Amino acid sequence: MSKRSIFEEVEGEKTDAPAAQPGLIDRGRGGARKAIRAWLMVLFALVVAMIVVGGLTRLTDSGLSITEWRPVTGAIPPMSEAEWQAEFDKYKEIDQWRIQNQWMELSDFKEIYWWEWGHRQLGRFIGVVWALGFLGFLAARKIPAGWTGRLLLPGLLGGVQGAIGWWMVASGVTQGEGMTAVASYRLAVHLGLAFVILGFIAWYVLMLGREERELMQARRAKEAKLFSLSTGLMHFAFLQILLGALVAGIDAGRSYTDWPLMGGQVIPPNPFMIEPLWKNFFENPGLVQFIHRVAGYLLFAFAVVAWLRGRSSAHARTRFAFNAVFAALSVQVLLGIITVVYAAPLHAAITHQLVAIGVWVLILRARFLSAYPIATSIKDH
Repeated sequence: MSKRSIFEEVEGEKTDAPAAQPGLIDRGRGGARKAIRAWLMVLFALVVAMIVVGGLTRLTDSGLSITEWRPVTGAIPPMSEAEWQAEFDKYKEIDQWRIQNQWMELSDFKEIYWWEWGHRQLGRFIGVVWALGFLGFLAARKIPAGWTGRLLLPGLLGGVQGAIGWWMVASGVTQGEGMTAVASYRLAVHLGLAFVILGFIAWYVLMLGREERELMQARRAKEAKLFSLSTGLMHFAFLQILLGALVAGIDAGRSYTDWPLMGGQVIPPNPFMIEPLWKNFFENPGLVQFIHRVAGYLLFAFAVVAWLRGRSSAHARTRFAFNAVFAALSVQVLLGIITVVYAAPLHAAITHQLVAIGVWVLILRARFLSAYPIATSIKDH
């Protein structure tokens, strides 16, 4: 072996070292991210529609028109006059008809029946869309690494939601108990789970909108204080949604129509008139509406704090996200006042619910951008 000078040219010599390959983080993890995201967006739209139809079903007092839970055979509505009459006869056995709706003819019953049937049918359709998408991506092995459990979760929660839906309806399908509506706390659980499902889907859509390596890089710039504030705001907003369901469940929004006072007082008259005491927090219309109002004021104050903090973010899109939350929540407060003053007319009430969905999703987006900020160049500021 000959000696070589340390100054000898070595250019052109072969080397066994492999060339650097970019994008290794995403390799084998990508799957069909865009297709899965599109499928989740369809599910998102369907869940929003489900919440709206559920709200209309409640506002039209249609939820107790179907007195049985038949997950499979219930998909087929009455096909003859005899079948319609049989369904009507079942409805006549419950307290809602005996106390509230004895004036109904078969034609009137059909109207409320179609609302409830449509609500249940939409739930079945959402289940089918989820199952086809999930099983299809699973069979094609197109689900990104680490996402199988995440994509399974909305389907599992959807199944639980169906059972809770019947648990809710069963509370109003009574004979001789004087119930003319479903239990408000069960309605709150039902609506709350719908928002949880919607929240998971929205979060997944946001995550799949960016590559894995981009999320890993963005996480290093996480704005911890903003993330904590937006997380608190998310939980507070969820609590207010549950309180809104309690208001809706007993039509408490129509009990006091003056604002900012209630019956000319800060605290409505007889806030604890029901025995035992705890029932007032679920069944006393004045107290339930009062709690919802006060929680709304506190939520708005919390949102102001989060918004002011969000304005100091180093990232333009994060700042805009918090601006959007504050704007949407301001509109929601105004809608809440209008809904109360006009005694919760159908259009105002359903718009109030729709904007609640918007506020919920915008809070989630602000929280996401706090955890995974999008860096912008100086010229973008």
